[in-house]
Order: sequence, then structure tokens, then C-alpha cells
Amino acid sequence: MKIAILGAGAWGTALAIALSKPQGALEQPNTVTLWARDEAWLQSANRSRSNERYLPGIEFPRTLLLSASPLKEWLREQDLVVISTPMAALRGMLESVQALSSTLPVVWLCKGFEAPQNKRVVSAEGVAQTEKATGLMAHEVLQEAASNLAAGVLSGPSFAKEVALGQPTALVAASPNPTLRELMVQAFHGPQLRVYANEDWVGVEVGGAVKNVMAIACGICDGLNLGTNARAALITRGLVEISRLGLALGAKSETMMGLSGLGDLVLTATGDLSRNRQVGLALAKGKRLEDIVRDLGHVAEGVYSAETVLIRALALGVEMPITQMVVNVLKEALTPQEAMKALMARQSKLEF
Repeated sequence: MKIAILGAGAWGTALAIALSKPQGALEQPNTVTLWARDEAWLQSANRSRSNERYLPGIEFPRTLLLSASPLKEWLREQDLVVISTPMAALRGMLESVQALSSTLPVVWLCKGFEAPQNKRVVSAEGVAQTEKATGLMAHEVLQEAASNLAAGVLSGPSFAKEVALGQPTALVAASPNPTLRELMVQAFHGPQLRVYANEDWVGVEVGGAVKNVMAIACGICDGLNLGTNARAALITRGLVEISRLGLALGAKSETMMGLSGLGDLVLTATGDLSRNRQVGLALAKGKRLEDIVRDLGHVAEGVYSAETVLIRALALGVEMPITQMVVNVLKEALTPQEAMKALMARQSKLEF
């Protein structure tokens, strides 16, 4: 299968490495092209046969192709296009792919909500008004930007470094399109990647986005040395918030308990490779957010999507107190210590 992975960050690179290796003892590897916009990156990666910025020391398979060519004719020859850019770039990438071909199947890897984009609308009376947006999930961006494309999402508990090293990982391939789900499993499933199909892409996307916010909260908790009891409480109540929002948006409850819900939450909230957890740890030490983001060198989607998640929840009447406190800390309205005290001071109530 010919697979183009658009975006050479850590996760896109890791998946490209994994898919370039034989997927079974008797099978030939996929023909995988890892694409980046930056010609300088391409030259460096060709020399080192690695992505030294995001996955230093992990060598590319000999068969992995690299490209920085414009997205034109060569993209039409692919059997599957994987978008591995941050959430902020998804809309533009979808528009670019659809402009080339409306029949190319597309999968995205990003986890988050698109930042709200207010729109100018004209009423029936001819009056121009600003319509306040609430921020969109990836499949909603697709519906606005490239609705003709057959598309899906690949998500689940996965650190890029471990995938690149060939360590066992389980993922979810989600789409309401059964033909595309089958194609995704065919493309991604192998000895090191176990892939489950799921039609509930709403639940998969909510889990993937909100767990980043909860990981920041757990990082703050651990950074303040509040103990494992507090961390367990945050993870459990964080899953409640993910489930509340997911169900309000039309997700299935079982998805929240699966790999892209509970699984991804546990990994991101507790794993040392989690960028969002690292943000929380640094905030607890009193570092400024702008310095943390600069020093991190990678995108931590929870920083950018926390407020959007909260706006979406408030619009639906969904209570998300942990998310609210994370937003308050990120906006410097509360210190990490004040936020944790505020959570503990909330009035007691029935668990369910």
C-alpha cells in the first residue's frame, strides 16, 4: 500500500517508521512517504536518516521515502493520506488534499479542538453580525473544509518514541465509513501495532482531546507533591468529565472506557514522555507558560485546546471543574496551589 504521511513531527515520523517495516513475516512493507514543508529539514533528514529534532537517535528504515515536494500529482498516486500536523493546521491540509482529489482517503492523527473562529454572517434582514464560534472537533472541521473526503481518525494511548522503537501499542481506527475503517486496519495493523476499528469518531476525538487537559492537571498534582491518592482522584474524575462532554456531543459511553478514552488518559496523565504532563509539572514549579512552551520545543495540545474544550462544555451545559481550573492556571487567574484548593473546597455531592 502507498501511504503518504503529511507532517514530520514526532508522531508522524514514528508512524512512518513503523509502517515502513514489514507488517508480517511473509509481507512486503508499505511504500511510505514522510512529507514536510521545510526543504532544510528534508536535506538534514536525508543526511542523518533520522528526525533529530523530534526522535533523535532513531534511524529511518531504508525503505522510508522523504519529501518536501509541493502536494501535487504524486499525492494522487497514494492509497492513503495521513495528516500528522497539529490541530491548528488540519483545516488547511484537508482543503489542500480535497483540491487535489476528492477520492483520496484521509486519516488524521491530531488530538484537540480547533480554536474558535468567529464568523461574519448576514441576517435575513441584511444585517451583518459576528457569530461566536465554540471551536470544532476534527470531524467537524472536515465537514466544513473538505466534506467530500472519506476520512477517519487514528488515536489511542501511544507515545511516539515507543512506536518508533517498535514497542507494542494498541490504537483505534475510527470512522463512520466502514470501507475506510477496513482500509485503516489493513494499513496500520501489524506485529507491533494492534488496531481496533470503531465507528464512533466523536468519542475517539473527545477522548483524545480532553485527556491532554487532564494530563496538565495531573502534572500539576504531581509537581505539587500531592501524592498518588490525589492523582488517582484526578484521573478518575477526569474520566467523568471526558465522558460527560463526549455523551453530550453524541459519543458512545463504551468508547470513553476504551483505548481512546480511559487508555489514553492513563498514559498521558502518568507517563514521563507526556508533553502535557510536563507542562503541568513545570507550572507547579512556578514557571511561566510562555517559557514552558518555548523550552518544550514540541506542541502540547492541551495548552491550546483547554479553553476551547471549556467553551464547548459551557455551551452544552456540561460541568467540567477540573478543566475550568486548568484554564484558570493557564491564564494565570489562579496559581496551581489555589486551583487545587478550589477543587478540594467544592461542595460534596453524590458520585453518580
